[in-house]
Amino acid sequence: MDLFEYQARDLFEAHNIPVLGGAVASTAAEAINAAATMGGKVVVKAQVKIGGRGKAGGVKLAENAEDAGVKAEAILGMDIKGHTVHKVMIAQAAPIAEEYYMAILLDRANRNFLVMASVAGGMEIEEVAHTQPEKLARVGIDPNVGISHAQAIEIVKAGQFPAEVVDQVADVLLKLWAAFVAEDATLMEINPLVKTEDGRIVALDGKVTLDDNAAFRHASHADLEDHASANPLEALAKEKHLNYVKLDGEVGIIGNGAGLVMSTLDVVAYAGEKYGVKPANFLDIGGGASAEVMANGLSIILGDPDVRSVFVNVFGGITACDAVANGIVQALEILGSAATKPIVVRLDGNNVLEGRRILNEAAHPLVQQLETMDGAAAKAAELAAK
Repeated sequence: MDLFEYQARDLFEAHNIPVLGGAVASTAAEAINAAATMGGKVVVKAQVKIGGRGKAGGVKLAENAEDAGVKAEAILGMDIKGHTVHKVMIAQAAPIAEEYYMAILLDRANRNFLVMASVAGGMEIEEVAHTQPEKLARVGIDPNVGISHAQAIEIVKAGQFPAEVVDQVADVLLKLWAAFVAEDATLMEINPLVKTEDGRIVALDGKVTLDDNAAFRHASHADLEDHASANPLEALAKEKHLNYVKLDGEVGIIGNGAGLVMSTLDVVAYAGEKYGVKPANFLDIGGGASAEVMANGLSIILGDPDVRSVFVNVFGGITACDAVANGIVQALEILGSAATKPIVVRLDGNNVLEGRRILNEAAHPLVQQLETMDGAAAKAAELAAK
């Protein structure tokens, strides 16, 4: 789960990482009140989960509270790379002397965590790595060991931070690591981490991604979810405990096992090139899914207005093919006349003959079976094109 900047700021503050005053507003009046409370200059920032806000006009300096209201009204409702601005953050302005960069992230390739720190902040870290690699420290962290104070000092020095801020920046790094571990994050980035004119080190902008797999340990994380912009189908799937991701396509996909579903997406994408159609979703019903789970998944996909056909690709293992077939029949009975899209089914493996018999006896006009994955993918793409 990605957080908005104001949520990242609040999380940093909760873990004693130095931040400036900030508040969130969804109207110009709320922005005026927030700015008046802070006094003086403030920065009005669009709250969208994408970069490039400043270049798009989504970050503006306001001279006073009234000006903050004017700036907020101009930003609210903006479209930034396909993301509509529903909220702005009113951030206390500070005289910036220098800008730095710091981040901790999950390094899947090396199966550990990675700290990146650089004296060259305020720009894309990819650009720093490309143009000024000597100014970027990249240090792998063993999750069983963590970061010691001595190592934090070494990392900061490797990032070429000025000597007068090394201790302060190292302290921020240790607090960031503590927050990273405590919140089960996969990314915590501060860009920029600034030195103010009075010598303070402050996290001015933050990006945080929390691991959804650890949600059971963090009941409070549910309050951070962005329900306003959540895809309604993904929200419904989450309620039903389905592993579903909406994609930009026309062929609905259901499979059992993430590997099989990913392979199915590839096969459908290849078959769809002939007809100009693509996969519409990722939906893994799991290795031990019941007929009820199958019915829930099919109901969600058939409810997607973008879907023109459905490809159910199941290899019977723990989930027997007869259970899948019963799930398809049950889903179609529940949906009744609401089900109007053709369904191509490919069953193989455990109890395949029984599964095929169940579907043949049901003889639903929307369902047709094919024996091979490639053949079924081609048929589903053809039907979607029609």
